[in-house]
Amino acid sequence: MRISAVVFDVGETLVDESREYGTWADWLGVPRHTFAATFGAVIAQGLDYREVFQRFRPGFDLTVERAARAEAGFPEWFGEEDLYNDTRPCLKALRDQRLWLGVVGNQTVNAGIILRDLELGVDLLATSDDWGISKPEPAFFERLVAECPCPAEEILYVGDRLDNDVRPAHQAGLRTAHIRRGPWGYLIADDPELVAVADLRLQSLDELPTAIARINNTTER
Repeated sequence: MRISAVVFDVGETLVDESREYGTWADWLGVPRHTFAATFGAVIAQGLDYREVFQRFRPGFDLTVERAARAEAGFPEWFGEEDLYNDTRPCLKALRDQRLWLGVVGNQTVNAGIILRDLELGVDLLATSDDWGISKPEPAFFERLVAECPCPAEEILYVGDRLDNDVRPAHQAGLRTAHIRRGPWGYLIADDPELVAVADLRLQSLDELPTAIARINNTTER
């Protein structure tokens, strides 16, 4: 069955989050390499990434601290230079194939504003805060399917995580693509479950337009 719509996760799929993690290390007053190492250890144990903040500051409230950062003049922010180099070429190539495109991930309202300012040229751009639903809740993917102009089996969801992206999207009846980058992307790249349920396994978004053209039996423009 052809793919008619492609929807992307945000962090470590389209956007390199190195800057954001680094600024959190600065905010906590710990060396960036220490924060990165602890972050890796936390997710390798299968824990929620927010646990890393508790390791440095017990009782840390991410929502409260985001507001405090903004008040102090250090708000959550990313820009054009934080997009992965293959992001815009991939989106353009997919638009040239006349595919419907979306960007929807677990992000704040503020992140949604930043993404819209980047003018990615997609048909749908929304965040979990916009919808009041977060991945991996089934309702998130139900909402995503409702927003798309085609049935679930014609939607490809692209992300770097098994728990938040590939598994729940697959369970919702979507097609799935895993991209091997970012902490989770490398950690679970060869996980047997991922291998079993991911329709595509990518090293780079540069591979995606050709892969979809092959599935749809079309020629890239």
